[in-house]
Formats: sequence, structure tokens, C-alpha cells
Amino acid sequence: MMHRHRHSAFALMAGIAAAMAGAVFTLLPGCKVSPDYSRPPLEVPGSYRSATTQQAAPVNLSLQWWTLFGDADLNDLEARAIYANQDLRAAMARVAQARATVAVTRSQFFPLVTADPTVTRSRSAAGRNGSSATATEIRIPFDVSYEVDIWGRVARGVESSRATFRQSQNDFAVILQTMQTDIAQDYFNLRLLDSQSDILLREIEQFRLQENLEKIRIAANIDNTLALSQVEALLQASVAQEADVRRQRAELEHAIAQLLGLAPSAFTIPPRVISLTVPTIPAGLPSDLLARRPDVNEAEQALVAANANVGVAVANFYPTLTLTGAAGQQSFDLQSIANWESRFLSFGPNLSIPLFEGGKLTGNLRQAKARYDELLATYRQSLLTAYREVEDSLSDLRLRAEAGAAQEKAVDAAREYLRLSNVQHAQGLIDSLQIIDADRTLLSNELTLEQIQAARLTSTVLLIKSLGGGWDPRRPTAVLGGEVGAGATTAPAPRLQ
Repeated sequence: MMHRHRHSAFALMAGIAAAMAGAVFTLLPGCKVSPDYSRPPLEVPGSYRSATTQQAAPVNLSLQWWTLFGDADLNDLEARAIYANQDLRAAMARVAQARATVAVTRSQFFPLVTADPTVTRSRSAAGRNGSSATATEIRIPFDVSYEVDIWGRVARGVESSRATFRQSQNDFAVILQTMQTDIAQDYFNLRLLDSQSDILLREIEQFRLQENLEKIRIAANIDNTLALSQVEALLQASVAQEADVRRQRAELEHAIAQLLGLAPSAFTIPPRVISLTVPTIPAGLPSDLLARRPDVNEAEQALVAANANVGVAVANFYPTLTLTGAAGQQSFDLQSIANWESRFLSFGPNLSIPLFEGGKLTGNLRQAKARYDELLATYRQSLLTAYREVEDSLSDLRLRAEAGAAQEKAVDAAREYLRLSNVQHAQGLIDSLQIIDADRTLLSNELTLEQIQAARLTSTVLLIKSLGGGWDPRRPTAVLGGEVGAGATTAPAPRLQ
């Protein structure tokens, strides 16, 4: 009996579905009452003013761009952060949310089918003869409703949700880029402090030797206390500076630990003096940024979603056609509920025409258009920001390279100044104050050179970021070959412990 019941219910549902399909394809094929999105006209410069001939080559940056610097510790930090950074995990979750929203929005393309079985038992009042009647009604209905997307309202809603999904992918890429460049910049600045600490410790040792020498000379009445006072002042100033360098290094180490999803107490990077060559990064053409920059793509996808929302607001002015139907079994007897005679079927269209809503529809349309205008300006501003950041990085690299070359000559001159001072002092031609001044000059120039070299490395990192490095436009959420939400969940074995 139940088999016959299921057969009859399914037959009724098939009849409703066939009727709805015929209505959809016969009545109205559907159309969109708002224009499709097209990229707005943009002013794109032909080249970068600050680029050198070597930097004007086409951009070909690897997703793992940090390997260009050839530092194993940096490679290890970058690889670990991808699996452990909490901001990146949050961005992955937002991508998953946006993907689910697309599925929810797309469900409006399909009929809504619900089942609402009921059993009602009723008893009538007693009649003149003192007797009453009791009846049980059993109803097993299947209700179907489907909105025919005549004016493209549903299609525009799906288009908006898909653009929002792509926007979340690009937001993920922006966070990924920021994390990668923050690690690289913090690492290079930490190594700068290692180099400065090494220089200061060597100079502190030299100042202590000079201090002892001056004390011996004073004891032998060979020299006066002026040189001793000066070298002691330089010694203590260098000790204080070296302590401050260690303080700054500790803060950078803590920052890197946070980027790796670790507590500062559980992470350390052993001090090491490095000597890295600054790689030449090609800048390509400004038009490349339209595809390579995830923040620019994110701004454009927001604009696409806003354009689709304008379409939704326009479609709301038009009538809504909904096809509804119901089928099922109904009986006052449980034994006959599965009989073919107990079936019921209803089907009909429902047309809703907005006549007066107190300005709601007009207000929604104006709001949607104003939102589009806002995001259009944001999109154009993101492009201007991208061009400026590339120009800034290119000019920084060029001018800092010039400053570095000049500073290397200054260090060479300071070393020669110290050598000649030692020679003349040994010959009795100058006093100790000259040697102390030469030491101070060399120390200052060496520290400045290290700062310039570190600045060149960080400027290179910023150029890579401004060019969209570390991001694949074809796979916006690709992370070392694995898609968001589908990659490994454990980090590689740590090295810097």
C-alpha cells in the first residue's frame, strides 16, 4: 500500500514539475533589465618614470619570490607562516563563507519543494439524540513554488554573490602578500640589527683597549685626561646603543613569532650576520597591475557586485511571477490514504505587481547607484595607489643604490683615515684624540652602510609586493600548490628554535 502511495505522489509531483517547466519555457524566456558590467575607462601610463632599462623587462615573479634572496632562514619562516598565520586562516574562512553564499543564492534558480504532513482528529458536538461524531483527517501534501526570473533579478543576485566570492579570494591574496612581505621586512631588519650589534661589540672592545691604554699613559705622565674622558664617553655611548639594538631585535623577533602563530616565549632566531645581494626585480608595464595586483582586483570585484545589485534594484520595479503547486494524498481513513482516489493536485501562477511602496523601490535604486559610484571611485583610487607604490619603490631602489655606493666609499675612506692616524700616532705626530676621532668616524659610517643595505633589501620586498608578487591571478587562493581549505593543516618541522 505504501508503495502505491509513493508511486502516486511521485506521479503527481512529476506532473507539477512538467507543468512548471512548460510555463517557464512557453510564457517568458527571461531578460535582464539592466546592463552587464563592463570595465570603466581607465587612464593607464605607458611606463614607469623611475624604472631603469633593466627594470623595464617583463615581470616574471615566482609565487615563492623570497627565494630570490637566497637565505635559508627566510625561506623557512615564509613556509611555516603559510600554515600557521591566524590572519590567513581567518581569510580562508571568509572565502569559504563567500563560496557557501553563492550556493545559497543559486538555489533561487530551482523550485522550492516542501512536505508538510498533518493528522487532524476532530469531534463534533452532540446532536439531539445525544451522540457525537469523531473524524480523523490525514493529509500528506507536497508544495512547490518557483519564481520565474523574468527580469534577471535572481541572475543579478547570483552575479553579485559570485563577485563577492571573487572579492574574498582577492582579499585572501592581499592578506597573504602582506604577511609574506611583513616577514621578509622584519627578518631583514632583524639581520640589520645583528650586523649593527656585531659592529658595536667590536668597537666597544676597541674603545676598552683604548681606555686601558690611556690610563697607562696617564699613570706614566705621557698624556692628559682629555683623551681618556673622550674615549670613556664613546665607550659608554656605544654600550647604550648596543643595548638598544638588542631591544629592537627582541621586538622584531616577537613580531615574527606572532606572524608564525606562536607565542614570543616559544620562538627565537639565533643572531647571524648576513651578506645578501640585492636582486634586480623587473617592473614591466603599468597595465600589468590590472591583472597582477590582488587589491586592484578586489576593488573591481566589489564594483562588479555593486553593478549587479543595481540590476536587482531595477528588477524589483517589475512584476514577479511565481508558479505554485501542491500535490499529495488526503483521506479520512488511514487504510485508504494510499489509494489513487485520495490524491489531490493544484497548480497556478501568482503575479505580484508593485503598485505603491512609499518610495522604497526608488530609494533602494538610488542607494545601489550611489554605492556603485562610491566603489568606482575606490577602484580608480586603488589603481592610482598601485602606480604610486611601484614608482616609490623604484625610486627608492635607484637612489638607495646610489647612496650605498657612496657610503661604501665613505667607509673605505674612514678605514684609511684610521690607518693613517695610527701610523702618525706611532710616529708621535698626533695625539690620541685623533685616533679616537678616527674610530668614531669609522663606527658611524659602518652603521650607516648597514642601514642603507637593509633599506635596499626592504625596498626590494616592497617593490615585489607592489607588483603583485606571491599571487597567481589564475588561481587567486593558491597557496604553495594547495587550494584554500584543502591544503595541509600542519606546518613543516621548525628550524629556528
